Amino acid sequence: MAYGTQNAAYDLSLFDEELNYSTAAPKRQELDEPQRQGRKKQNSRNKVVTLPEEELNKIRRRKHNPLKLALGAVGAAVVAFVIGIILVEQVQLTELNQDIITAKQELADADSINIQNKMKVESTLSNAEIERYATEVLGLSKASNAQKEFVALEYGDKAEVSEAKDGNIFTQFFDTLFSLWS
Repeated sequence: MAYGTQNAAYDLSLFDEELNYSTAAPKRQELDEPQRQGRKKQNSRNKVVTLPEEELNKIRRRKHNPLKLALGAVGAAVVAFVIGIILVEQVQLTELNQDIITAKQELADADSINIQNKMKVESTLSNAEIERYATEVLGLSKASNAQKEFVALEYGDKAEVSEAKDGNIFTQFFDTLFSLWS
């Protein structure tokens, strides 16, 4: 069964000038006489609409609204401006990131040079070099027993730990009780 013959959307026989009832469409043969005449009248009319050339040109000609054109131009300018700002900001950000990278590299190089210089200084200054410099240049000498002073304590060695006495009345009370017991 052919689908195109039963569906009205695809029925091309409506555009024929004469009704052609074929065996492929049995439903059309069953139409009663008034329906057949109505179809003949529809088919006999010209279904193609023709317009005069002036109306066709009027339809083809697009009417431009100046307000819409101005708004479109302003909108396009705003979009272009925003895109330009974004591009400039990205360029500046890239340049700043590059500056940061070069500064970090320079810092790493300076740290490396500083460590090398410290190693050179430490290798040249041994204890013997320091003693020689102190005696020859500064005129210092090693400490002798005559320069040493001995201190005698009457009560022996005693160590005290000083603590900050920041506290409230209760902590001071408990501290005094504990000092009595010790």
